[in-house]
Amino acid sequence: MYLVRNGFRERELREMVSKLVITGAIVAAALVLAACGSGSGSGSGGYYGAATSPSPSTAPVSTYPSPTSSPVSSPAAAGTTIKAASSRLGQILVDANGRTLYLFVADSGTTSNCNSAGCVQNWPPVLTKGTPQAGAGVNASLLGTTTRKDGTTEVTYAGHPLYYFIADKQPGQVTGQGIDAFGGPWYVVSPSGAQIG
Repeated sequence: MYLVRNGFRERELREMVSKLVITGAIVAAALVLAACGSGSGSGSGGYYGAATSPSPSTAPVSTYPSPTSSPVSSPAAAGTTIKAASSRLGQILVDANGRTLYLFVADSGTTSNCNSAGCVQNWPPVLTKGTPQAGAGVNASLLGTTTRKDGTTEVTYAGHPLYYFIADKQPGQVTGQGIDAFGGPWYVVSPSGAQIG
């Protein structure tokens, strides 16, 4: 008799717990719907109000892109740095990494005559995306730019477009000095803007 009574109590207890869980779930759902309905501003469309409630939160998010827009535009203002460095030929122009720069005697003033695929591959132009910067030993007033045939901007110094030589792999190398190729000789450039050679 005790076991049956105990069994009855266990079954009754299980049913009670089950009813409490279901009741709790219904109450929680009602609270969620009530909260969504209060955000919508209308009593009739609580569910649809939940879909419109995220729209106010988009306003603060849209303020985040504006700070990143200013740093994106600032690197373009700082162009390629040109400086002077010592070499076996004396003081010459180099880039910020110490790579030797050359002029091409066949250029017409600031207009580059190195435009063929072969020439550009062997003598890549010194390009910039902003105003060239004068490093140590360089006269800033001699720095300038010219627009190439492909629309890119090349750095000039004392009116000469500047180039790298493909075989120079280390800072200070001057393996392109005096080479006659693609219509004329190539020379390293002194800080005064004159060819060395």
